[in-house]
Formats: sequence, C-alpha cells, structure tokens
Amino acid sequence: MNRTATTSPACDLSNTAARQRLLSRPGEPWFIGDWMRVLMIHLEVDADALQRDVPFVLDLHDGRAFVSLVAFTMENLRPRIGGQLGDWLFRPMANHHFLNVRTYVQHAGEPGIYFLAEWLSNPLAVRLGPMTFGLPYRLGHITYDDSQPTGELRGCVKAGDGGPVLAYRATVPAPTHYAACEMLSLNEWLMERYTAFTCWRNRRRFFRIWHPAWPQGEVAVDLLEDSLLRRNWRWSEDARLMGANYSPGIVGVWMGGSHRVAEAGW
Repeated sequence: MNRTATTSPACDLSNTAARQRLLSRPGEPWFIGDWMRVLMIHLEVDADALQRDVPFVLDLHDGRAFVSLVAFTMENLRPRIGGQLGDWLFRPMANHHFLNVRTYVQHAGEPGIYFLAEWLSNPLAVRLGPMTFGLPYRLGHITYDDSQPTGELRGCVKAGDGGPVLAYRATVPAPTHYAACEMLSLNEWLMERYTAFTCWRNRRRFFRIWHPAWPQGEVAVDLLEDSLLRRNWRWSEDARLMGANYSPGIVGVWMGGSHRVAEAGW
C-alpha cells in the first residue's frame, strides 16, 4: 500500500509555531546544545522504495521524496537545568561528530523528520540514544575537515566495524553570505524542520527542537563514496544528488524530551 502523502498548506513550517509547540509541554526544553559546521546533502529518491523503510507517512515536495545526509558536530550539550553539576555530568558526551541520514515525514498535519540511521563518534552516546530517545544510533569512525584555506570541506564516515564508507567533498565559495532560506522554497522545506519522529522496538516516539532559522548558503558537493548507503538501503541505488547547503552552525539549540506518539494529543 502506498502511504505517501504531499504536504498541504495546513502543515505549518514556521519557526514561531515550532517554538510554541515545543514550549507547550511543561518542562521543555530538556537540553541545550550547539550544532556547528553543518553540511546537509540532499538526495532525491524513489518514494515507494523509501516508504518501505519508514514507519510514518512520507512528506513529499511536489510529489518528490528526499533523503538528506547531515554532517555536523555537536558541542557543549548540557541539560537546561542543573548548572555546573549538570554540565559536568554531561561532559563525557557533550562533544562529538554526527552523520544523520534522515527523511521527511508528517503525522496528523505536523511536518517533521525521521532518522533512518545516525552514526556518531561517541560510544557512550551510542548506548544511551536508543533507550532515551529511540534514536537509531550506530558507532562510526568520523573525520570532518573544514580547515582548508580554499573553503573545501571533507568528510569520511566509516561504519564501526570498519566496513562501508560515506565520503564527500564540498566547496564553500568565498565570500559566502549566510542567510535564512527563502520562504516557501525547497531549501526551507528541507532545512527548517522542528519535530523528529523515531521508532525503536516498534515504539513510535517524537521529540521537538527549536532554534533560529538556519544561516546557510548553497554549496557544490561531490559524493566520493556511498557504500555506507548502498549497504543499508535499496532506495540508495537510484538516488540522485540534488545539492547541498552549508551553515557555520547555531549556538543554543533547544531540544525537548522524548514522548510516545500516542501522548501528543493528536
């Protein structure tokens, strides 16, 4: 059965609405962190093939399905409350690299993302993520290099067993003017998402985030190796590279707690 759907005008992607949704639940946000040096690589894929791997209804843009590879570095993750003690307790997992493989879904009119997998470089976070948030964490050997004077970004992510690899090279033109995405553009649709849906052990959950709109610019990118995708998903065989966006990052991202989908009041 084809469960895909297209976003309707009722799906509110606005930053203000996302902030209100997060704060509507008592005690949120739970955590604050800095998401730095963020590269989002966008692939167009076959919707029917992708839907087989996603337990939520796909969100399509003009009938097209997308998967994004998001490479970034988490810095200074800490609980919102707890002061210096909370910061100290979170120090072992406060800083690490991520590679998120995400797609776009909706539930009851609320747009969001669904993580197909997430590779990260911190073994402790890998153990805690599935239990606390239902996140599909996997240990990876991750190298990100954004220090080239030419504006070149390089990344290499190897599966924890030393097997398949994702490697990329991107070029940030100089000078680059970082600005929020144009309203109602495909870039905004892809980047400005504030709800994450997860499924672990057949339990569907969600959590919300909030941050100012991404300061971003479009960049040229090449996928040098994609065996990490091909080893895990059939839809990757016919995926088409559509482009990429780079952001220097956002300091102070709000992250809410994990909740069962049934608790959302939908």
